[in-house]
Amino acid sequence: MKNRTMASAATFWAALLGTTSVLAQNPAPVLPTAAQTDPVALAWMVGSPPPPNKTVQFHDGSFYKFPQFRWSFSNYRQLAPTTNVGRGTGGASALPRGERTDLDAVTFTPLGKTEPMTWAQAFDANYTDGVVVLHKGKVVYERYAGALQPEKQHMSMSVTKSFFGLIGAILVAEGRLDENAKVAQYLPELKDSGFGDATIRNLLDMRTGIQYSEAYGDPKSEFWTHMFAGRVLPRPAGYHGPDNFYAFMPTVQKLGEHGGNFAYKTINTDVLGWVISRVTGKSVGQNLSERIWQKLGAEQDAYFAVDSLGTEFAGGGLNASLRDMARFGEMMRNQGRFNGQQIIPAQVVQDIAKGGDKSAFPQAAYPSLPGWSYRNMWWVSNNEHGAYSARGIHGQAIYIDPKAEMVVARFASFPMPNNPFNDPTSLPAYMALAKHLMK
Repeated sequence: MKNRTMASAATFWAALLGTTSVLAQNPAPVLPTAAQTDPVALAWMVGSPPPPNKTVQFHDGSFYKFPQFRWSFSNYRQLAPTTNVGRGTGGASALPRGERTDLDAVTFTPLGKTEPMTWAQAFDANYTDGVVVLHKGKVVYERYAGALQPEKQHMSMSVTKSFFGLIGAILVAEGRLDENAKVAQYLPELKDSGFGDATIRNLLDMRTGIQYSEAYGDPKSEFWTHMFAGRVLPRPAGYHGPDNFYAFMPTVQKLGEHGGNFAYKTINTDVLGWVISRVTGKSVGQNLSERIWQKLGAEQDAYFAVDSLGTEFAGGGLNASLRDMARFGEMMRNQGRFNGQQIIPAQVVQDIAKGGDKSAFPQAAYPSLPGWSYRNMWWVSNNEHGAYSARGIHGQAIYIDPKAEMVVARFASFPMPNNPFNDPTSLPAYMALAKHLMK
């Protein structure tokens, strides 16, 4: 039965992912352009009802096929259960504006290429759904495409992780979490799992020794079971695995020792989310609303993808508006201060910005990130500008450049999930824009 189940899962995912199952080390396939896959031009989900060939649904996996996900990334709440992250009842905080018309012409050379590209060309090359650039706290650039609008939320994917790495670090600073304590101290349910003797610091820096593969294209990987358990993705026929996140986490076994090299594994964030909920007595969504979203003066509520118990997907389920992501990035740039108040302790931001152990960052696994490190679920460049970033598959990003006083918030629907496909036309573009703004 197990072999037949996995075989059906493999068939399901081959059809579901299509080009998105391409692994990072393979060359990018030839794909239709951003203009050719524009969800508005293609009229996805238009009509009452939409015609069958223009329908996007969760249960059949079409919401995560390309180019359909160019629509669904901006409309996830129409497709699956969610919980709300309230902005509160106060007014939105100000985002002063000072648009500049010269930024589209900024040029850079993509990694591994010799021909230059402009910022405007990179917008389409990255299948960008929207981007906001702040310089010294002012909006100097804002542009949308496809199904995204300023008032709409978009899937942030693993940018979500950085929010909860941050909240975990805040709890450590408050003395409510001991970063050197074992996970089992807070979650005795995980005592016999691979997480039982890992420390909270191991979770925060993703240096746990666990049997968990993040291979998006391998139907036998633990990542798949994790997503099926949480109903983040539709289950294949014959699925008999864990029914929710809490049921899945105790099944993860230990492999090797904790505290070794950084190894990116989504399950670490969901375990951290459980720790946060247990310590605070509130869900991760409530923590985000009360500790950050309301204090930011967000324009829009955010929302979370949830499992069958209503448990939010801390590893990648946040949907938010682009301007509010920019507000969050500006708060980080200003050492935790925004909207006239100190929202998070400055030392927490400083700890993130200084980065993690560079010797623990396996460069071979991240060829587009030489010299980077990982700290509190943030990616730290250690470059000349001290830039650091929250990153998510398909091109989601909050990029903070302290030296240039710049924040870039971007949502995208790049065809392949792995960021090494879009890093060549993203990272040098950010640096070129930063240097231009500094002139």
